[in-house]
Amino acid sequence: MSKNQPRSLEVKGVSHGTAPIPMGARVGNMIYSSGIMGKDPATDQLPPDVVSQAKFAFQNMVSLLAAGGATPEHVAKMTIFIKDESARGAINEEWLKLYPDPHDRPARHTLTYDLRGGMLLQLEVVALIT
Repeated sequence: MSKNQPRSLEVKGVSHGTAPIPMGARVGNMIYSSGIMGKDPATDQLPPDVVSQAKFAFQNMVSLLAAGGATPEHVAKMTIFIKDESARGAINEEWLKLYPDPHDRPARHTLTYDLRGGMLLQLEVVALIT
């Protein structure tokens, strides 16, 4: 990236509310996300159910990567924070849509965390653009 291109990356329609943080940042050939929530980009609202939040979180991740010039194939590691274990099924469904080949998936770690504001899950990614 040239010095004229912004380092901060955003997802159109999705905000961190009043928090002054970007959705992610690109530094050289690396992308680091902030917490990627499952907000609907058409409304900037968080749906109440885990299936919708998982769908939007993965869509928002793809949009963030695209904003930085990457694709899901560039993800090296994904960390997923879940409010409780009931989110795993919805997450795995979206995960398998993006990464159907068991021999071509990024590293992944899932942690139970006391998410706030109605979030049932949140993604973080590190991507390497080659």
